[in-house]
Amino acid sequence: IADFQEVLGEPTVALSKLRELCFSGIPFDGGLRCLCWKILLNYLPLEKALWSSLLKKQRDLYSQFLKEMIIQPGIAKANLGVSREDVTLEDHPLNPNPDSRWNTYFKDNEVLLQIDKDVRRLYPDMAFFQRPTDYPCLLILDPQNEFETLRRRVEQTTLKSQTVARNRSGVTNVSSPLKTTPSSLSEYEVLPNGCEAHWEVVERILFIYAKLNPGIAYVQGMNEIVGPLYYTFATDPNSEWKEHAEADTFFCFTNLMSEIRDNFIKSLDDSQCGITYKMEKVYSTLKEKDVELYLKLQEQNIKPQFFAFRWLTLLLSQEFLLPDVIRIWDSLFADDKRFDFLLLVCCAMLTLIRDQLLEGDFTLNMRLLQDYPISDVHLILKKAKELQDSK
Repeated sequence: IADFQEVLGEPTVALSKLRELCFSGIPFDGGLRCLCWKILLNYLPLEKALWSSLLKKQRDLYSQFLKEMIIQPGIAKANLGVSREDVTLEDHPLNPNPDSRWNTYFKDNEVLLQIDKDVRRLYPDMAFFQRPTDYPCLLILDPQNEFETLRRRVEQTTLKSQTVARNRSGVTNVSSPLKTTPSSLSEYEVLPNGCEAHWEVVERILFIYAKLNPGIAYVQGMNEIVGPLYYTFATDPNSEWKEHAEADTFFCFTNLMSEIRDNFIKSLDDSQCGITYKMEKVYSTLKEKDVELYLKLQEQNIKPQFFAFRWLTLLLSQEFLLPDVIRIWDSLFADDKRFDFLLLVCCAMLTLIRDQLLEGDFTLNMRLLQDYPISDVHLILKKAKELQDSK
């Protein structure tokens, strides 16, 4: 901790020193990890004197995004019912123009529903994401607000699709929304007005990201990338940072996505920067380090896309428990070649179960790789470091 405090205490942070320290794991104490991640993800500059003005500027910008992308469309929707006579064709929900405000609104709803489904399932074995945040977004939860929030948009859209069930002969059966099965109701259980759960904050971050990045919008799995970032910032022991976890997560997530977004873009899969290239790289590295194991996997026709796709795209966030994912990310973010170390971690994961893989048949080995058996991440990181040093 003293080492970290010393490096972070300088007027200009020495990035290479900080990287070296973070690579071996960052202590949670005193909000050190939250601060280091913000520097490693290029959110905070190395000159400390610039921090407070930059943070203020970015957090104000985020409030602006909330107003433009959630509050204003919500007001427009709420007002539509009030003054019918001045609705122009442009504002009309049935306007066929693909660029009309309403068309955008309905398209956004499809994205929102997908995000909603994914964020509700974030880390189901932890209560954190279901709990209310200490700092609900007042801009949005102000009881004076008449506008339509994301929560209300989801409720309305899901209720519409729940109540109209069409059977196969084309007869439409409208069931009462109150008689839905308990499971679907509990899945949409929402905290009382004035409170919001952590998953709702994550939903907002992803919705705004999708609006600002239409080229990629939202792809399933992004929720797994934003989860550990938000969790880390929202549990910061320092309350003045914790209060701004939403905005800070948004910008760090955006920066991180700018480095790994190619993994999420299907059309780039086979290019030099796409995911297929990286998966092949895992195998070529394995071939260098352990040719016997490489040949065995080849012989069983176990392709890297069967397991490494998820490992690489989601930065291993699905393979380990959240505290372990966060520890792995300390090393990944500290890696100055960025995600080269991730390839070595994947290789280490394979070599650590080589004996089982060499003995197992296709089915057994697939099961091992899909549900990775070793849970001690320190062992994995140590092995990856050995592979790195043996180059």
